[in-house]
Amino acid sequence: MPVNATEPGEGERDDADSSGSNSEPSLPINELFYSLQGEGTLAGTPSVFVRTSGCNLRCWFCDSYHTSWEPTHAGMTVDEIVAEVESYDANHVVLTGGEPLVHEESVTLLDRLSELGYHTTVETNGTIFRDAAIDLASVSPKLASSTPTPENDPKGDGEWEERHEERRIDVETLGSLVDAYDVQMKFVVTDEGDLEEIEKLVAEVRSTATKSLSDTDVLLMPEGATREQLDESRERVAELAMEYGYRYTPRLHVDLWNDAPGT
Repeated sequence: MPVNATEPGEGERDDADSSGSNSEPSLPINELFYSLQGEGTLAGTPSVFVRTSGCNLRCWFCDSYHTSWEPTHAGMTVDEIVAEVESYDANHVVLTGGEPLVHEESVTLLDRLSELGYHTTVETNGTIFRDAAIDLASVSPKLASSTPTPENDPKGDGEWEERHEERRIDVETLGSLVDAYDVQMKFVVTDEGDLEEIEKLVAEVRSTATKSLSDTDVLLMPEGATREQLDESRERVAELAMEYGYRYTPRLHVDLWNDAPGT
């Protein structure tokens, strides 16, 4: 069930002190709900989703608008989050955003969940590294096609174009994530032209990381937050995955529930 946002967040920060006015560690939570993992190698797995608010990037096609462009949230302590997670019949927790790793207290939450025996997936854009109890780092580097321009910026002013472009890729951080965790590198594909950039970035990460990154660790995902949008792109992205030897990932939650919140 979603935790509906009631107050503005500070999503433009690269980092965030989420402790608030009390002494208990807390996080800005946009949604907390039970559903199926819709993307990646664990698609179809019953999961509790903890969606933090705030992001250091601004992808024009962001499907979590109220964690980035207009960040909203309800503050929850780590104890409150864990209690809510425990109320659901699932042993898999997805920490997502926004960009959850902008918040130092995400480490506290992940460590607590690990101590309780939960498998954790962290959905991250790959620009921030944290030493935490992460079972699967689902890293989604943002391609040039994600940059908000005056033509596609949801706010129409292009204010974030330069900032987003400067921040969106950090090869050293991507290499560190590959070395530290089990990783799936998931790319949102808007058209065939993205593959040249994907190939180049995968090669750079492989030359930076000590651990190997196999082709089956690289996932191509169609862009689209509605069934109608996915209908226009999924077949071509699947063909590209076969052509390049990468893995295709669906957006199962969109196929099942379209763009309904809390799914």
